Amino acid sequence: MSIQELTPIIVIAVIIIAVAVLFTFIPVMLWISALAAGVKVGIFTLVGMRLRRVVPSRVINPLIKAHKAGLNVTTNQLESHYLAGGNVDRVVNALIAAHRANIELSFERCAAIDLAGRDVLEAVQMSVNPKVIETPFIAGIAMDGIEVKAKARITVRANIDRLVGGAGEDTVIARVGEGVVSTIGSSNAHTKVLENPDSISHNVLNSGLDAGTAFEILSIDIADVDIGKNIGAILQTDQAEADKNIAQAKAEERRAMAVAQEQEMVARVQEMRAKVVEAEADVPRALSEALRSGNMGVMDYMNYQNINADTDMRDTIGKLTKDENDENEQ
Repeated sequence: MSIQELTPIIVIAVIIIAVAVLFTFIPVMLWISALAAGVKVGIFTLVGMRLRRVVPSRVINPLIKAHKAGLNVTTNQLESHYLAGGNVDRVVNALIAAHRANIELSFERCAAIDLAGRDVLEAVQMSVNPKVIETPFIAGIAMDGIEVKAKARITVRANIDRLVGGAGEDTVIARVGEGVVSTIGSSNAHTKVLENPDSISHNVLNSGLDAGTAFEILSIDIADVDIGKNIGAILQTDQAEADKNIAQAKAEERRAMAVAQEQEMVARVQEMRAKVVEAEADVPRALSEALRSGNMGVMDYMNYQNINADTDMRDTIGKLTKDENDENEQ
């Protein structure tokens, strides 16, 4: 083939490649779909989105959806929200749901809620269809010392105005738990809680627990009530055990002191006995010295011996008399 014959083929190939590149860079089909839906979007606007690294379908498709739903949303709004990192499709769906439910919700607030990290579509759906939050068993102690466990079901509705900066479900559950514990603790007896569990709901619901949260509490229902431990009896038992241990410690201390005093007294008696023995050992020496020096005569010594013998005899008679009396008593 000559060069003249190849030239038309090359031109056609170049045209085909140029058209393919053009259709790849410029979303012509998306532009046609927008025109068919009645949305006026310029072809150069789509090219600008490409240059700004915006996926045109992520903006145009939600724009078509909003236009069909009768919402006044512009391309710049959707594109700016996309560039800010928001979910454009979810925001448009939330606006459509709010429009159908006659809920006033502007695009700016909806975009702010989405950028805050909350699911704005779920919030709108929760505004129409309230959500039920079930708490775990919450334990409280009545004044009679009986533990009462209650489980509550909280019906909440999303508050669109407080979604940005409002507390979540965990805060609502914590506040309800605090209210349940306070109500049970203020009851004189656990039987009153069992007889009228609605009193817990009324007291908790009237406390304004939804203040500062992203929800509006519609109702609080007590799903289950159960009896726990007798905390009062357990505390009394522990106190009695502690008092017993203290009394035992004090008694042991007194016993140790008594034993110490007794041992001290025994030591003193032994010391006195030693002194008596020592003194008795000096008596014969003193007698012999008195006899030698003439201070004591023989008759005096004999009288001394008689007195000792008489004393021993009386001691013996006293012991015999005591033993006889003990035998008679037995």
